[in-house]
Amino acid sequence: MYTDLKERAIDLRLKGNTYSDINKKVKRAIPKGTLSEWFKHLHFTKAQKHLLQQNVDIKLIKAQHKAHLINKRRQIKYLRGLRDKNLHLMSFLNTDVQKLLLCILYLGEGAKTKSTKHLSLGSSSSKIIQLYMSLLSKCFSIDRSKFRIRIQCRADQDIKNLERYWHRITNISRKQFYPTYVDKRTINKPTIKKDYKGVCALMYFDRSIQFELEFLAESVIKYLTMGR
Repeated sequence: MYTDLKERAIDLRLKGNTYSDINKKVKRAIPKGTLSEWFKHLHFTKAQKHLLQQNVDIKLIKAQHKAHLINKRRQIKYLRGLRDKNLHLMSFLNTDVQKLLLCILYLGEGAKTKSTKHLSLGSSSSKIIQLYMSLLSKCFSIDRSKFRIRIQCRADQDIKNLERYWHRITNISRKQFYPTYVDKRTINKPTIKKDYKGVCALMYFDRSIQFELEFLAESVIKYLTMGR
């Protein structure tokens, strides 16, 4: 019986079957160590080696695909968990909370220069710029004519294309765009990220908002780190 099983396994191996395929076909759970011992002196023709490698590759592809599906399901489940855990927080986003978000955003991304007559925030992220403009308009009475934009880009980028892009993002008149600043340090240095649209520096000429946001940010920091 043992000899028959061994001969059957060897025959299947020479026909290009993997270890798992062999166990399925003989309906046994032969340890890999045993199979390896049985097969160590086998000599394969070029065609047999090719067939065996082909079957191994197919197995690998199937295993990778299965692992990908499992990981994708886990990720979907994880993201759903995050949504269920946090989505209710959106109901707390009243004007006061949005103002706190705005001051923290400005604290992280905004210019802190005291000598200018405007508040300024720059980012290469269109979502950050749109969020900033949305929060400004919801927390303060905004005069859009007071906005100014300056694009900062690399030497090999298309200036007109960048200006059109940020015009679409901000919906601010092109007449309110300052001349685009080209970073001369990037001359002869190709832009690696093809979706990079430069930095949009968005200015709003009202220092009172800057003072209010900075005061609020400092108050938040003091409250959270030192207590009331």
